[in-house]
Amino acid sequence: MDYKDTLLLPNTEFPMRGNLPENEPKRLKSWFDDRKIYEKMKAKRQKAAKSFTLHDGPPYANGNIHIGHALNKTLKDIIAKTHYFFGENVRFTPGWDCHGLPIEQQVEVKLGDKKKSLSKTQIRELCREHAREFIDVQKESFKQLGVASDWDDPYLTMKFKFEAEIYKTLCKVAKRGLLIERSKPVYWSWAARSALAEAEVEYEDKEDYSIYVAFKLGEEAAAKIGAKDARAVIWTTTPWTLPANQAISLNPNEIYVLTAENLIFAKEMLSELEKEGLTKGEILKEFAAAELENLHAINPLNSRKSLFILGDHVTMDGGTGLVHTAPGHGEDDYHVSLKYGIEVIMPVDEGGLYDETLKAKKLFPDGVADELIGMHIFKANEKILELLGSNLLKVSKFVHSYPFCWRTHKPVIYRATKQWFIAMDEPKIEGKTLREVALKELENVKFYPASGVKRIGSMIENRPDWCISRQRDWGVPIAFFRHKDTKEPIFDDEILDNVAAIFEQKGADAWWDSEIKDLLPANCKYEPQNLEKVMDILDVWFDSGSTWAAVLKSGDYDAGSYPADMYLEGSDQHRGWFQSSLLLSCAAQGRAPYRSVLTHGFTVDENGQKMSKSKGNVVAPADVAKTYGVEILRLWVALSDYSSDLKISENILKQVSEQYRKIRNTIRFLLANVNDLEDIETSNFNILDRWILSRAKKTFDETEAAFRNYDFSKGFSLLMNFLSADLSGIYLDICKDRLYCDAKDSDTRRSAQSAMALITRALLPLIAPTLTYTVDEAMDYAPKIIKNGAADAFDLEYASLDFEFNVDDELLVASREKFFELIDVLKKDKKIKSTLELVLQTSSNLILSEDINEISDWYMVSDVQSLDSSDSLAEFDVGNDKFKLVLSTRHKCPRCWKFTAKHDGETCPRCEKVLKNV
Repeated sequence: MDYKDTLLLPNTEFPMRGNLPENEPKRLKSWFDDRKIYEKMKAKRQKAAKSFTLHDGPPYANGNIHIGHALNKTLKDIIAKTHYFFGENVRFTPGWDCHGLPIEQQVEVKLGDKKKSLSKTQIRELCREHAREFIDVQKESFKQLGVASDWDDPYLTMKFKFEAEIYKTLCKVAKRGLLIERSKPVYWSWAARSALAEAEVEYEDKEDYSIYVAFKLGEEAAAKIGAKDARAVIWTTTPWTLPANQAISLNPNEIYVLTAENLIFAKEMLSELEKEGLTKGEILKEFAAAELENLHAINPLNSRKSLFILGDHVTMDGGTGLVHTAPGHGEDDYHVSLKYGIEVIMPVDEGGLYDETLKAKKLFPDGVADELIGMHIFKANEKILELLGSNLLKVSKFVHSYPFCWRTHKPVIYRATKQWFIAMDEPKIEGKTLREVALKELENVKFYPASGVKRIGSMIENRPDWCISRQRDWGVPIAFFRHKDTKEPIFDDEILDNVAAIFEQKGADAWWDSEIKDLLPANCKYEPQNLEKVMDILDVWFDSGSTWAAVLKSGDYDAGSYPADMYLEGSDQHRGWFQSSLLLSCAAQGRAPYRSVLTHGFTVDENGQKMSKSKGNVVAPADVAKTYGVEILRLWVALSDYSSDLKISENILKQVSEQYRKIRNTIRFLLANVNDLEDIETSNFNILDRWILSRAKKTFDETEAAFRNYDFSKGFSLLMNFLSADLSGIYLDICKDRLYCDAKDSDTRRSAQSAMALITRALLPLIAPTLTYTVDEAMDYAPKIIKNGAADAFDLEYASLDFEFNVDDELLVASREKFFELIDVLKKDKKIKSTLELVLQTSSNLILSEDINEISDWYMVSDVQSLDSSDSLAEFDVGNDKFKLVLSTRHKCPRCWKFTAKHDGETCPRCEKVLKNV
């Protein structure tokens, strides 16, 4: 007789191999095109007690997505779905940043000289088309990652109404009194011909000059020091700024000295300057810094006066203790010069070239000025060194960290121009400054990881006023009028509201397309001919920083509530989007726009190296999807510790694929073995069922807690250990005998199936946020007992296992481990082929008091007995309990293979009984 036909073998059509690259695209397409899963998710939880708003930080609509984009959007999706599958009403509206320099530059490259013949509006429309193209490209890529969000109505910062909302936020800031216009040195990208905000600056190594320059003292200063030929020595790394020198700053708390070389230095710096070879260190005179205040030296380049002033910014950690001060070229220079009423001179144009100011202000002799006008400042360094002559005491070169424009990757300069700023230290928010309000609000925000609050807090504490104006075309205009004569801006409510209403209808292009009279409201008290337009545009960080207003507060999107429950981006956004959003929300609303902030690291290769095409270590999301499947990419995100940089490579993806295979095979085994279960029976659970349910509950509860805290790597580590060690490694292996060989309706088989069904019902929604595709596929093949009324994955909701079993398994687990260590040796020595050949004898009353059949299955032996004098194959102890492995004296059952048959060739009593009813 072929007993195989009498066994209740597992049965499911859920395939062992996922064939993810081939099968995923079809199912994902159905999610968005036919099944409308995001709409289903909203409808399913509309009456939920809790809600969760994830506000999407907008990626830039320029180029294809890279692995960093995939990490970011997948992590957002996993978190949003975690809240969804835990029963909450979730909102996740995706968006795109559409304005800004990179798009404008791409359009300019395509246009070439043709740009000169186009109007601003025509250029803006081309920028709009470019952004639109890549929004579609990126949207499809994100959908192919299985990201469930409102793809039918994403937010775009270039939508007309959105531009109006950005402008309204600007107006609120202006009306608060926080918007100021002033001439001040700012980071200036000469390559982009625009001002930059601090967040748009990156630091790279740059080689610069290091020069020491002597300024001869003016007559009064020389007389005061008592040295006719004395010279004050400054140190600088920017020779090109020397023509604009207006002052020399001294530290008011330091002592200065005149050396035997007739040179003036800070006394504190003397030993270092000896090493530089500038002096032998012999002091002729010491004096306080204040003795030179308001006297002057002579700039050797142009013979202009350079005023001695005092400033606390002068440090003793380098240089000479005397600081070359050009208020148009430095933040500290500007502020200290302001106190002394010193003029700000700016001889550099927007392209980084010297302009006619050289002649107008006599910054060089006429002949030299003619030669330098139109020359790039960096190229002028050598000429300036030549002109300094004997006043150049020492020159060398060195490499240091220097600010670069993050868009053009060219070094930036400090350049004083008239710009618009949001003031950090004006007490305009109920008597508090923006800096104070922002720092106070951060105390109410939960950060993941917790160190994030210190990072952004430090940045807020130390940041300067926010320069929000740019001198470009593609952006939202700073759409204010000013009086032609006084140049004062007008913040009249009627005018501002009217401009906003026009933007809603026609977009921000109207600012350039329309005449002033057409932008003013009817019966306006201002005459158009007396007004002029501000023609700057907003920093693109203002656009994204005001999305909380345009998306969450405007009512234009079904995007959730303000403040958002979470903002989630890379850790670089502490200085970018997190900060701009915080400042604008605090400026306009007096509060933070988010309740929590989560940051992730950057993607690197398996050696921790930054990815680059030249190194050949770039991993593209599309390539991962084609080779491994999107599900593997998603599992990689969940398994990684995203709080630091995330490593990815072919080897790592292969390891993740192996983890995925274990999860998939476990799900398949569970589905296959509950296929004929009609009702869950909970009253007959034996010790093995109680054991696995207690382990499952503990693991699932801990995993749930980890997931709720967004610690997915910890949660999956717990889960994988349970699935591999306890569930597959022990319980499912043990249960094969009862599942296959017991009668269909036996208590032990039904209780095992019931335990498996309960575990499966909890497991699927627990992993669904990450492995949504797999769970959705599994639901297609799941029997009714698992579906429990659900049609697909998106009908599932996680519920904790409702069992409190206290199983004393310490002895069981420890003895099983030692047992199988000995089994490995016995098999290797060819003393046994299977554990079923054995009887386990023990002195443990705890074990002998349990159901012997259950205990036999635990060790996968044919019987468990009390210790006797039988010869043993091996022995071991656990504490005071003794164990012996003895060969069974019974015969092998040809159906179940247990050594429990009375006679050779016969079936065991259990199988015999089952066969009678087959």
